[in-house]
This record gives sequence, C-alpha cells and structure tokens, in this order.
Amino acid sequence: MEITTLIIDWYNSHLNYATVALLMTVESSFIPFPSELVVPPAAYKALQPDSGLNIILVIIAATIGAMAGAFANYYLSKFLGRPIIYKFAESRLGHFFLLDGSKMEKAEAFFREHGSISTLVGRFIPVIRQLISIPAGLSNMKILPFTIFTAIGATLWNIILAVLGYVAHGQKDVIQNYSHELSLGLVVLGVLFIGYMVWSALRTKKRN
Repeated sequence: MEITTLIIDWYNSHLNYATVALLMTVESSFIPFPSELVVPPAAYKALQPDSGLNIILVIIAATIGAMAGAFANYYLSKFLGRPIIYKFAESRLGHFFLLDGSKMEKAEAFFREHGSISTLVGRFIPVIRQLISIPAGLSNMKILPFTIFTAIGATLWNIILAVLGYVAHGQKDVIQNYSHELSLGLVVLGVLFIGYMVWSALRTKKRN
C-alpha cells in the first residue's frame, strides 16, 4: 500500500501523456495497479483551463498503455508456455504481484467459456482485466482479433474512467465505487452481446 501511495504521489506530480501511458502499461500487465487511479485524475486535469492536457489524447495515451501491457502478457504467455506461467504465478515473486494459480485458472476458464471476445468483455472485470491476455497467448489466439477486441475494450473502459474522473472531480474513493458498479453493468451487457452473437450465428447456420 505504501508503494502504491508513493507511485500515486509521483504520478500526480508528473501527470502527462507519457506517465498516463506508462502506468496503464503497468496496470494492463500482471502487475496490480488500478486504472481508476490513473485515467480519472488525468481526465479531470485535462478539463481544467491551461492544464496542457487534452482529454481525447489522455484516453488515447491510456489505451496505448493498456495495449502495450496486454501485448506483453500475450507474447510472454505465448512463448513461455503454461507450465512456466503457472510456476511463476505460484512463486514468491508471483505472490508479491498478487498472482496465484487460482487466478490464472479463473482467467483461463473465462477465456474458454467466452472465446476470443473475452479479451473485450474481460477488460471490464476486475482481476480478469489484467490477466485475460495471458490465456489468449497460451491458446495462440490470432493477433488481429486479439488486437481489435483488446483495443475496443480498453478504449471503452478508458472513456468510462475519463467520464468518472470529470464527474467525481478526481476523488478516488468515489471513482472506485462507481467503477465497480459500472463493471458489473458492463459485464451484463457483454454477456447479452455474446448471447446475441451466438443466437445470430445459430440462426444463420439453420438457414444455410
């Protein structure tokens, strides 16, 4: 917690597009750091006169960072393989990063259940958001759909956080509460969307 506080203090003192992208890269990797503490303060500052920041560029920087972290997880998992990834998750260093085998299994189960689109829907779910790129890499998911789904999910999530940052005036406790509720709501919408896609595919198959 003390390390997180130090990072937040440093971030607030050096808030710019590069630091937004940097911390979102960290957040989107296996290192636990909440995006609710990155995008909302930057978005709120961007809406202040003479801040030197543009809210659209803040969202773009955050999305670039999220994509970088996701690609890091994807390629590390793809090249290292399941045994090494799970061994790391159960190691002392893995536990330091709040990883363990059960979290990895949860992310893999979510990916198996929902398929490729889970890399989009998973961006709205705590814990899954940071880890969903790992099962995508382990399963050798094609890079194009991975990139598209991850980019859409990351962009939508960053837009939500930016709006929350403006509405909540950068108050992290309020943001965290509302972001959790929004996550639940978006998961429901994601499930409905997946159900619609499956229903459409089955209906098309019957016609053919």
